[in-house]
Amino acid sequence: MPRDRILILGGTRDAREIANALVESGRTVVTSIAGVTAQPLLPAGEVRIGGFGGVSGLKSYIESSQIALVIDATHPFAARMSAQAFEACRDCGVLLLRFSRAPWLAGEGDRWTVAAFAAEAASILPPGARVLLTSGRKDLDPFFARTDVWGLARMIEEPPLSPPCNWTILRERPPFTILGERALMSRNAITHLVTKNAGGSATEAKLQAARELGIPVVMIARPAKPEVASFGTLDTLMVVVEGVLSP
Repeated sequence: MPRDRILILGGTRDAREIANALVESGRTVVTSIAGVTAQPLLPAGEVRIGGFGGVSGLKSYIESSQIALVIDATHPFAARMSAQAFEACRDCGVLLLRFSRAPWLAGEGDRWTVAAFAAEAASILPPGARVLLTSGRKDLDPFFARTDVWGLARMIEEPPLSPPCNWTILRERPPFTILGERALMSRNAITHLVTKNAGGSATEAKLQAARELGIPVVMIARPAKPEVASFGTLDTLMVVVEGVLSP
């Protein structure tokens, strides 16, 4: 088997778009997703669901599947997977590229407070706050521990733990609109928005809505990842991939 297959570490909208573009260009692609979402949106090409079993498992898969190139298109907060990919590709001598969407930046009229991690974000909220939490289904403990606030936690899947009586789960899938986000915040008298700095357009509307309504935002900063060649646009990434794999 020739070493010409591309492994995409996915689970994101970006990863689906990359896989679709590569398959359309004639490349052999396998996208790996963690499988935490019950009904994930699947890309073109082969799809692998489930973890690798750490660095050793990923190295074994890269070698046995004749992977020529790995593209890390995981969520900006998937620091553990990115670190494992870096180590596995380094040990296997396989090139690792990263697709990294640009982070959101505070603009005029924004009222942001940046937190380094979820527990710090939860501690910033004042007593009596009415919170829209859009940080996903992980790291909910510090927020659910705040019995002195009311919260609406939005996520795609049910959380791993049941919320206390002062928190409500809202299951929705992006993209969202500014009109819809404004209505959601107004209807629930939201006083604070808590989110991760995921970047991208699919969920950016909440920031515009918060700006227009004068709602403070607690922004959880991205974790550090190993330094690799990174690209922020599909076109640029495609040019590099073709240059690497073309004979």
